Amino acid sequence: MDRPHYKFWPKRLPHRISPPATSLWHNLAVSALRFPDKPALVFFGQVVTYAEVLQKAERLAATLHGLGVQAGDRVLLDMQNCPQWVIAHFAILRANAVVVPVNPMNRAEELKHYITDPDIKVAIIAADLAPELARANAQLAPADRLRHMIVSHYSDTFDLAAQQGAEALPAAWQGWLATQHDLPVLDSGSTLSWAQALQGDVSRLPVHTATPQDLAVLPYTSGTTGLPKGCMHTHASIMHNAVASCLWGNASFENVVLAVVPMFHITGMVSMMHAAIYGGATLVIMPRWDRELAGRLISRWRVTHWTNIPTMVIDLLASPNFASFDLSSLVAIGGGGAAMPQAVAQRLWELYGLRFAEGYGLTETAAPSHSNPVDATKQQCLGIPFISTDSRVIDPLTLQEMPQGEQGEIIMCGPQNFSGYWKQPEATAAAFIEFEGKRFFRSGDLGRVDEDGYFFITDRLKRMINASGFKVWPAEVESLMFKHPAVQEACIISTHDAYRGETVKAVVVLRAEAKGKTSEDDIINWCKDNMAAYKYPRVVQFVDALPKSGSGKVMWRTLQEAEKGNA
Repeated sequence: MDRPHYKFWPKRLPHRISPPATSLWHNLAVSALRFPDKPALVFFGQVVTYAEVLQKAERLAATLHGLGVQAGDRVLLDMQNCPQWVIAHFAILRANAVVVPVNPMNRAEELKHYITDPDIKVAIIAADLAPELARANAQLAPADRLRHMIVSHYSDTFDLAAQQGAEALPAAWQGWLATQHDLPVLDSGSTLSWAQALQGDVSRLPVHTATPQDLAVLPYTSGTTGLPKGCMHTHASIMHNAVASCLWGNASFENVVLAVVPMFHITGMVSMMHAAIYGGATLVIMPRWDRELAGRLISRWRVTHWTNIPTMVIDLLASPNFASFDLSSLVAIGGGGAAMPQAVAQRLWELYGLRFAEGYGLTETAAPSHSNPVDATKQQCLGIPFISTDSRVIDPLTLQEMPQGEQGEIIMCGPQNFSGYWKQPEATAAAFIEFEGKRFFRSGDLGRVDEDGYFFITDRLKRMINASGFKVWPAEVESLMFKHPAVQEACIISTHDAYRGETVKAVVVLRAEAKGKTSEDDIINWCKDNMAAYKYPRVVQFVDALPKSGSGKVMWRTLQEAEKGNA
């Protein structure tokens, strides 16, 4: 049956595609063969060509093999956006292993789970983050610990002294990027510098044997149960959305992509990095968001494509130096994580003729499951089902499809869907349903479909906070807060934030002995030290008791509704 959104489907594109039946490593190998001298990565003015990325990735893969990494082993990757992240990612794939990307904002208490759950023995990490990982590792039982750590400074791929002009380092970054850290000591094994790790003997590298059906990436997503779950993605599921993203975005070999969305995140990894490498594009890499630097980089490198979250666009347009930036090279701009305000979208259209194309997806769907067609966008809208994707809105209880315009749970079926949750068969079974003879993933988001087949979010079935596009799962934050000696009970809810949209609030019951001795700031500062920056509560409220149901469960909805009423 033809779905209504096909009326708005780009006429140049098929509804479904058959991606290459090869591994993700072959995408880099092919692009390096085609464009050996072309800039693959640009980092503060330092250019790394496709041939150089390939060579470094192979050498690093040989080192991983020498450290005992075998086919199917998981390797942790923990860095801000930088050339080393891309090189390490592909080196892990070349070694027939599995990339476990980790949010660089995670602290030791959180990192322990990322070592033990995927059985990590080798980690590749930025030097400023390595002490935190070493601290987490030291707290584990000997059998669970890392065996080897490869540590890189961000300055390993560019000359700090030579930075000037458009790529001049923001003053706030200079100390961070220039600082040299001592390599941490691992009681359980060795620590290698980036330079040492690139000395691998390629002649001893085993044959690349990964197939489309093999596990390629294990990104973690949090949820209602507390600890994050690993999403098993094969080479095939990532390949589909990398290729589809190129087609959807009118990609050519001349694309220049501003890579500021974090590459540990599924959107940055798939729709930005893998799509660019597959398409032979150039990635202009930013480790962190900085509006002045972004404006200069777009101008200097004639950036054509920019995937982002709307707060970045809002920030850039508000720059006092905005008039000095030349954004005329942009031909495609879009993103997700939050709705783009209509006034900002209108300004983009009036200034540059650019339609901001919003999209939607989850870690489980390898980023886009829905996207707005570039030539037929709707604002504050998820878009239409992506290439090769079927999506419906169903009653979450009866599992029957809802009539057009009525609210229900969004489900999706497509080759980009993950295989399941790592080591969690029950959670995997609960995440999928059989619908019209096909296996659909249950998003947990409530939405509706309009008369044109476009999807809109209306509410959340799952308990989640969206802070500038970062998903914060209250159960995970609560489980960490219970480790504070003064906290008897805690309930995490969202509260309004003028910039982030939502932010995290903790409603806390203190232990009797801590009352009068522990302040709200004490709790916030402890959380800041033990949680990722986007995750820790910005607001703490002390109460004598939390509202509970007859069965003793905390009635978080009661607190959430009260907070909305106060706002």
